[in-house]
Amino acid sequence: MALLNDQDRQFLEEHLGKTMEQPVRLVYFTQTLACQFCQETEQVLREVEALSDKITLEVYNLVTDKDMADSYGVTKIPATVVRSDVDYGVRFYGIPSGYEFTSLVEAIVDVSTGSTELDDETLAELERIDDDVHLQVFVTPTCPYCPTSVRAAHSLAVASPKVRADMVESIEFPHLANKYGVQGVPRTIINETTMVEGALPEQLLVAYILKAQGLLSEEEVEALIEDLDVETEDEALLDDDTLI
Repeated sequence: MALLNDQDRQFLEEHLGKTMEQPVRLVYFTQTLACQFCQETEQVLREVEALSDKITLEVYNLVTDKDMADSYGVTKIPATVVRSDVDYGVRFYGIPSGYEFTSLVEAIVDVSTGSTELDDETLAELERIDDDVHLQVFVTPTCPYCPTSVRAAHSLAVASPKVRADMVESIEFPHLANKYGVQGVPRTIINETTMVEGALPEQLLVAYILKAQGLLSEEEVEALIEDLDVETEDEALLDDDTLI
């Protein structure tokens, strides 16, 4: 049974036809056993592949294609790498369904064009990052706020070679949700050390990265939060999806 109805399929075909530039490869890692959502994820990706002749799906087995998985740093499944001739570090761990289907489409367009909608101020701040950054954005498919954080993280990855960014579906990876104390989503983990709650605008996400690298002070981040009129951590948690 198809996941996309005819109306959505037609809209997406037209949208991708207008916005995509370079071909995009969806590099998918799966296995036949002990992966509850692998089959469903592959179905989503096959339907997306059919939307444009510029999208190609490649399917690999995490175990038998270990060298390929290692080359992408993939250690868990289902895993989807969205890349063009360039690997920007854009990853989806878990099924990109529900609200996160939009994140997948947006990532495909950004990777295809090699550009983002980040504003000039954000791009300038991004240039200050001096060490590699790994962003993990924990989500659930039913969270309407999560795509904002996923899009911001993936946009930073496309814009900066120092950033790689993962969407991680919390329910499919409970051991990681427990490791990082994820009780509400979205929750963004920066380099294993900094954990930020709520849907973050791009400027604030960059500020937290710079703070994690010692390039911004707590006071400067708090001033930016006030300027952007962003909800406090506790307020954000009240609005977001709750896991427990």
